[in-house]
Amino acid sequence: MTSAPPAVLVFAATDPSGGAGLQADLMTLLSMGCHPLSVVTAVTVQDTTGVEDVLPIDAECVTDQARTILEDVPVAVFKLGVLGSVEAIAAIAEIVADYPEIPLILDPVLASGRGDELANEDMLSALRDLILPQTSLVTPNTMELLRLAYDEISEDPVFDYHDAARHLLDTGCEYVLLTGTHAPGTHVLNTLYGREGVVRTDRWERLSGSYHGSGCTLSSAIAATLAQGLSIPEAVAEAQDYTWQTLKAGYRLGMGQIIPDRFFWAREDQDEDVH
Repeated sequence: MTSAPPAVLVFAATDPSGGAGLQADLMTLLSMGCHPLSVVTAVTVQDTTGVEDVLPIDAECVTDQARTILEDVPVAVFKLGVLGSVEAIAAIAEIVADYPEIPLILDPVLASGRGDELANEDMLSALRDLILPQTSLVTPNTMELLRLAYDEISEDPVFDYHDAARHLLDTGCEYVLLTGTHAPGTHVLNTLYGREGVVRTDRWERLSGSYHGSGCTLSSAIAATLAQGLSIPEAVAEAQDYTWQTLKAGYRLGMGQIIPDRFFWAREDQDEDVH
């Protein structure tokens, strides 16, 4: 019997299209050599174009799912996505507080790519108060960063993202990875902030098209590389490269956004075998 791969426990909502959410997390973790464990926090009605409905799972059921698997399987990393409700956020905060030695990656999915709301103001407050203080790394885009950092967002179009990142770090969060996918420019600039300031900055060619589940892919890839023993700065570098490759190899499954190919490396091997 071979050794078990590191296990990553994901708290997230389902996505029937497989482009984002729990399904994207599971595929990414598998692709990067981890064993995915899952707690369903909500069931969504969506396709590759957008989210039609979100049905939160009862917080007691969320707790039962997590407690049961945690009593059985050693977990290397927690990864959090869409959490469904204030009650679920409170329940998850209580669960992860019992395992302070396990790194926690938070992907603050506040809206779909189309702009469908996935977290209201009460949920934002619960994330700030209960989850961020326990977070090893949070991975917001520019709009998510501003919504998490400030109760109200100024109408001034010029924002100080460094200041906003400091706000999140002041809550107790260890690192903030600000992704530049929503910022203008021919390149995507991703910046990792720590308590000492900017830790690293990475520049990536901006690919054409709109992608469904790129943030889920990146945050889960970071969780996977952390589970494999990398430090957070090393994990962030490795995960960005993997994510960019999935986007470059992405495909259009339906009528909406492009799906990242989390198993691009397997298809590359197949192409080599054919030739």
